[in-house]
Amino acid sequence: MAWLERGHVKIYYEDVGEGEPIITTHGLMEDGGYWSETGVTAKLAERYRVISMDMRGHGRSVVDGEPHGFDVGTMANDFGALADGLGLDRFHILSHATGGMAAARYAMTTSTRLISLMLTDTGSATAPEIPGVEYNEEMRQGFQLAAETRKTASAEEWMAIARAEPGPFLFKMAEHPDSERMWEIYKGFIRRSDPTAIRDFMMCFYTDPDPMVAGLRQIQCPTLVLLGEFDIVFLEPSQIMAREIPDVRHVILDNVGHMTAIEDPERTTREIIQFLESVEQRGKAG
Repeated sequence: MAWLERGHVKIYYEDVGEGEPIITTHGLMEDGGYWSETGVTAKLAERYRVISMDMRGHGRSVVDGEPHGFDVGTMANDFGALADGLGLDRFHILSHATGGMAAARYAMTTSTRLISLMLTDTGSATAPEIPGVEYNEEMRQGFQLAAETRKTASAEEWMAIARAEPGPFLFKMAEHPDSERMWEIYKGFIRRSDPTAIRDFMMCFYTDPDPMVAGLRQIQCPTLVLLGEFDIVFLEPSQIMAREIPDVRHVILDNVGHMTAIEDPERTTREIIQFLESVEQRGKAG
């Protein structure tokens, strides 16, 4: 166990393997276990140094006081701070969902420091549109209610809510024949998280609908854009990133939803490794 201390913030990370460093990050209400508990970390650690970070406000990371730094700019800067703390000159980023939004913003201004960027199930806007749902005051209030519910609900109560209404992010996982094992992984995230921090994060982070096209065009490192066929929220945002980032490999996994590393860790790992091999051999996404 290790923490990077940034004033009143302690960012938790785990560091395994040897080789070129990969800093991983994750989605909302998740932690570094998204990659480690699915076996992705272990496979990558056979050839790379894998540094799995719990984003501020998530998992075992601690934010003790204000400002919380739950905005995308501060979250993006955490990548560079962790790399500095570990003495890393250049590194890969492997991201999922919300963590990918921060990773994309980091790469827009600092891609020369990145060996590669891997964006899974994510977009470059922090307030992505949900297909068929018009963003209005009713939706905003519903999001606030969800945030407040997460603050007060126990892990068991939240799991009951998620299983009853898995929504656009969890529905394919819920339909999977091996869903019980997958729900246990998800439950681990919920148990390790601080409900109040998650509530505060939800109310602060998801504010910007701009996909930052000009910024995407400034990303100069090889980039992997990967998502599931049924990740309905991020299908269009992924197309924008694939179209605007200069050197990109765009992969859509069939019959998979938003939680790609949980739903199909073998194919997810294979695509990541093939991308990394292309970067190593040709310096390009492939």
